[in-house]
Amino acid sequence: MMNQYMNNKAIRYFLYSLAFLPIFIFRDFSPGNELRYLSIADEALHNGSIFTFFNHGLIYADKPPLYLWIVMLGKTIFGYHSMFFLSIFSFVPALVVVYIMDKWVGNLLSEKERLIGELMLMTCGFFIGTAIVLRMDMLMCMFIVLALYTFFRMYSGEGKPRDSWLFPIFVFMALFTKGPMGIIVPLVSTVAFLILKKELKTIGRYWGWKTLTVLIILCGVWFAGVYAEGGSQYLNNLLFNQTVNRAVNSFHHKEPFYYYFVTIWYSLAPWSFLVIGILWVGLKKRMVSTDLERFFLAITISTFAILSLFSSKLAVYLLPAFPFFVYLSLLWFKKLGSPRWMYILVGIPAGLLCIALPGIIIAPYFISISALSSSYVVLFAALILSGTGILTLRYLYKHHLNVGIITMGSGMLLAVFTVSLAVSQYNSMIGLSQLCNQAKETAVKKGGVNYYYCEMTRAINLDVYLGKELKKLRICDLYKANSPIKRPAILFTWSKAIERNDSIQVFIKGKKTCQTGIYYYVEIE
Repeated sequence: MMNQYMNNKAIRYFLYSLAFLPIFIFRDFSPGNELRYLSIADEALHNGSIFTFFNHGLIYADKPPLYLWIVMLGKTIFGYHSMFFLSIFSFVPALVVVYIMDKWVGNLLSEKERLIGELMLMTCGFFIGTAIVLRMDMLMCMFIVLALYTFFRMYSGEGKPRDSWLFPIFVFMALFTKGPMGIIVPLVSTVAFLILKKELKTIGRYWGWKTLTVLIILCGVWFAGVYAEGGSQYLNNLLFNQTVNRAVNSFHHKEPFYYYFVTIWYSLAPWSFLVIGILWVGLKKRMVSTDLERFFLAITISTFAILSLFSSKLAVYLLPAFPFFVYLSLLWFKKLGSPRWMYILVGIPAGLLCIALPGIIIAPYFISISALSSSYVVLFAALILSGTGILTLRYLYKHHLNVGIITMGSGMLLAVFTVSLAVSQYNSMIGLSQLCNQAKETAVKKGGVNYYYCEMTRAINLDVYLGKELKKLRICDLYKANSPIKRPAILFTWSKAIERNDSIQVFIKGKKTCQTGIYYYVEIE
């Protein structure tokens, strides 16, 4: 009976969704990018702009419009920013990627083998993380995977006439979601594959007049809209500052060329040892024997290489290659059988899972996580992880490698579901809505206040919660005779700023403060 359930994709996808559902309902927005996107969307709705975006008056051409349109749509429909609505556009694309990859290898692998790939991809650290966090990365990843899947259908002769139109549309949608990466990955991957096949002269079949026409028309409409709203200054920022400058000499996220050689290990965790081990052995043994394997290999290597050459780097930029890392290793996993070293590479993360429960019990004696270790839900999740590790090692000991991998992946998702049930208890550690709501209550009691922030990154975006602009203060402003502070006021800051600056400590001494998590506000009479 259990096998019948697990062989049903709809049921599996429902269970995956169920594991994350409490997070999407009860989690607060993080004060970093998530809150910034909300603030930018609010400003766009207020200004009536469609193609150009600003963050408190400053040009924000970092990202194309698509994701911000989604944020704006949610605010228009619900009247507020809905975590559940926005989560759909991170998590559903993740399921689409899993579905496409499963369908792609459907004729080559058994149901159990495809389930292994599904669970490995769903539980990769940065894949699962990107499916939860409200960003446009997973949406772009979905469009890139769809574009590459469509290309391969065309190449293998399995495509339909509409695929020649869908291919450039998917490429544009990837571009329109997060920028140049959306076109660079499909272009470099397909060119690398055709070079491997010694068929580069056929590139016109895929990147010919039809593809270029679609891309030029759609980009033309986009750029015309940008020019009409923001003029040449905004268009120049979009086309050059956010593309050429970031690639050659980045002003943002600048990292050395070997950056991804380091991040790949934790990005693919807990499967990084197994995936990289299989790919290494497969390359040494020259195991590429089919066009599909060759294409997956071309995607992984070319994406890794081109991103390493760019100046701007973040671990999440490699996300579009993750499905191909996992599924290429899955194809070679079958060919290699079950050598002893595979058991070891799965056993290492399984062994680490075993210490989850004792680790979280003793951790408060060394680091400050007492709030986590005192939660029965978190302790139960740690118990699940430890039990998963023990059970996985037991299956490995009995030479059931496939069952061990399925057990570890399923146990991790069960632990995620368990932890997600308690996420609302830790919103004070995640975001600032609770603190801002308390500040608004204080403001009502005082008949209105002015909001300020000091030594607190991106606090300006708290206007999403407060409904009023915050002004930045320097530490010296707190002590000026002609202080810029208009009283009564509320000053936002955070624990690190207070710990590092004696001047802030002296200023808040004797004043009424309110704290949630690591964030504070100070009432200034």
